[in-house]
Amino acid sequence: MASTLKNGLLSGLSVTWALSKIIFPITVIVMMLRYTPVFPIFISWLEPFMSFLGLPGEAAVPLVLGNLLNLYAGIGAIVSFDFTVKEVFILAIMLSFSHNLIIESAVAAKVGVNFWIIMAVRVFLAIFAAMMINIFWQGGGEMAQYGLISNEGPAPEGWLDISLAAVQTAFLSILQLAAIVIPLMVGIQWMRDKKWLDWMSNKLAPMTKVIGVEKNASMTLVAGLTIGLAYGAGLMIQAVKEDGVSKKDMYLVLIFLVTCHAVIEDTLVFIPLGIPVWPLLLIRLVSAILLTALVAYIWNRIEKNKKLEAEREDVPT
Repeated sequence: MASTLKNGLLSGLSVTWALSKIIFPITVIVMMLRYTPVFPIFISWLEPFMSFLGLPGEAAVPLVLGNLLNLYAGIGAIVSFDFTVKEVFILAIMLSFSHNLIIESAVAAKVGVNFWIIMAVRVFLAIFAAMMINIFWQGGGEMAQYGLISNEGPAPEGWLDISLAAVQTAFLSILQLAAIVIPLMVGIQWMRDKKWLDWMSNKLAPMTKVIGVEKNASMTLVAGLTIGLAYGAGLMIQAVKEDGVSKKDMYLVLIFLVTCHAVIEDTLVFIPLGIPVWPLLLIRLVSAILLTALVAYIWNRIEKNKKLEAEREDVPT
């Protein structure tokens, strides 16, 4: 137990430090850019598209950073602005679907799935989810409270005050992130040491029928669901080789995982932003199941039709 706790803490501190090097500078830079003449021009260009999604123009900043870099870069940008709960929730669901877009889609391609298909699926889901939430959710009009970070009070005056406010916001963001990431990494280390990932793989195997894949893809599902696409890439590639997962099943598993991966971490990191996280998790899970089941159904119908056509051609006239 002591070894598990030590390794988990070291892993948590390492991850927190790695993420801090992303979140801290981005939060400081974005907060300072808010007070430059360039920023309003950039926002005005993107405002028409953002309003289509139910978001203000400045919401483009966390979306761009989150998609090009990672989820934590997007969060670092979110806490630099004043958004309503509904706006933060829309940003959270969009970033959940399409964060770290280039790298994670490249990982999917490494496993054997077309890069552009994965990119298209993630972007479509992010935009579609934002539109649905904007249309059907009438609440969330109150201002979001970012945990220890307060947006109340007078705006800073002068570059010294602006710099101090930016550094304070960035520091508090890292503090709140560490409070989630470190216990999370301890928990994951405990699961590894207790062989719970293997146990989860065995328990998940019967459920693979729901999304139309074979049981031998269950370890790949567990790796993506618990660790994520980028961190779990090695384990996923190994599972593909050792478990003999077919190309069709790998496409279906990756479609499921790009919609819903690293579900614990990616959900918990949004808690400090003051939004309801259970709906966030449920939307991702339901979207992943429905989309994957639909693709599996269409794929099976196409295969069945091709088989029937081949049989007709083989029948002598």
